[in-house]
Amino acid sequence: MQIKVKCSCGEKCPEWAIVELQGVVDVQPQFQDRLQNLEIGQLCRPSSQEVYTFTVGYHELTGSKVPLKKPLLVLKKVKRSDVDRSGGDEDSARVELEVIGIIRHRILFKTRPKALISKPQSTVKERAGASDSIVPIK
Repeated sequence: MQIKVKCSCGEKCPEWAIVELQGVVDVQPQFQDRLQNLEIGQLCRPSSQEVYTFTVGYHELTGSKVPLKKPLLVLKKVKRSDVDRSGGDEDSARVELEVIGIIRHRILFKTRPKALISKPQSTVKERAGASDSIVPIK
């Protein structure tokens, strides 16, 4: 079976990263059937450093950016109905894989979480250098 792989994003595909955690992330029972788009924490990185912090509830993890030995592709399966089917198997002619991103790094959190004493803030903290980047993890 032949599956075509194509990149429609031009010369530069969007860069993605893998977030690697040690241990298990337990989901509360009321969220078990609604895991898609569930926000589990905040991922922060000061723009001048390669150190990341990940805050989940009352716990804060510290991690670092590690390059992968071989890059990974993020693919999306696309079914095409307008493909010429004269040259091959009918099932293989209808499926293409589209490249939607490339993963070249992973963010590795390998230390134990630090317990936060006070209640985690729901808004972004103002710091002296306003160049922090904060990304919610869904």
